[in-house]
Amino acid sequence: MRTRSSAEEPLRPSLAAIDGPFSLYVHIPFCLRKCPYCSFYSLPLRRGEEERYLSLLEREMLSVLPSLGRRARADTIYIGGGTPTVLTPDQWERLLAHMRRHVPMAVAPEFTVEANPESLTEKTLALWKDWGVTRVSLGVQSFSDDELRFLHRPHSADRARWALSAAADMGFSTSADLIFGLAGQTLRSWTSSLSETLDRGAVHLSLYQLSLEPGCFWHSRPPGGLPDGYPFYRWSQWYLPRKGFEQYEIASFSRPGASCRHNFAYWTGASVVGLGAGAWGCVEGVRYRNALSVEEYERLIGAGEKERLHWEPLPLDRQAREAAVLLLRTAKGIDCEYFASRYGDEVLEDILSTVRRDVPGDCLAWRNGGVALSPRGMRVGNAIWSLII
Repeated sequence: MRTRSSAEEPLRPSLAAIDGPFSLYVHIPFCLRKCPYCSFYSLPLRRGEEERYLSLLEREMLSVLPSLGRRARADTIYIGGGTPTVLTPDQWERLLAHMRRHVPMAVAPEFTVEANPESLTEKTLALWKDWGVTRVSLGVQSFSDDELRFLHRPHSADRARWALSAAADMGFSTSADLIFGLAGQTLRSWTSSLSETLDRGAVHLSLYQLSLEPGCFWHSRPPGGLPDGYPFYRWSQWYLPRKGFEQYEIASFSRPGASCRHNFAYWTGASVVGLGAGAWGCVEGVRYRNALSVEEYERLIGAGEKERLHWEPLPLDRQAREAAVLLLRTAKGIDCEYFASRYGDEVLEDILSTVRRDVPGDCLAWRNGGVALSPRGMRVGNAIWSLII
């Protein structure tokens, strides 16, 4: 990824081309402490930094959002992190009031906020309800205190139980993140976490195998005793449908009608505008990343997109192959007619030829006009995607 020079056009023409629904992501980078497996941009909070950061976010919104097309409307909004719930209720009032004034919103947007159990409060939940938040995505990770200690999570299983129940009881569409493949974890403890999540009102689950990516503390210092994640994932694919959940994406299960619309924006190549330090976006075939640290973000916030955004225009063939991989993450898969109309017949045929030749038949589900991964295919998705890219 490279940075535009000052002689080149900034991102604004692509933003102006958005003339309908789009998705908005806002990044809050602060956490109580950094988890050793986390590779996302985040940093431990020092009180007082939030106010300065919110001022920077407000300035970025005032700079970027007026460039959107006249009929652009945010159909999904996602405030993530980091841990957004480290913000105080007064700070949430400030942020949400600014967004209401300056974000052009659709009539009934899906509005998600990420939360962690240790910093979620009833007052914050009530405030979100008043300001139109519709979903809460809660970082539970496990209902076993031993597993939470292994992950260095700052909350207990009891606190996670309270937080999940409180969000569901207040009427939010509630999602929970859970992690499998932990040292000491068993299928029994994994099933217990799944069961408790459902019992406490979650309508959506995001299930992740512990993955030690570059940028996390454990990447170069991996813990021992990590089990094979395959049995946990396969069990989830069997167990959750019997509890009324559909697998609509590799890592995502939901009750009917409770899938995450914001995530579909990423998987289907819709326009996503990212705001905040380290935020990513992709608009009209241009993928970009904001300044990667709060310090760089603050230094460059007044300089405009030419200096602050690192961007990468994607050639059509690369757009098509990345789109095929993202679509194959979903249960719907690739709709051939739509795909060809967007990227062309030639690249579609090349992708389909690769899939027919190199992917075992029981990993695929061929349907009228398209192809998706079968449950078995989802279990080996990484190997299939590598063939396409």
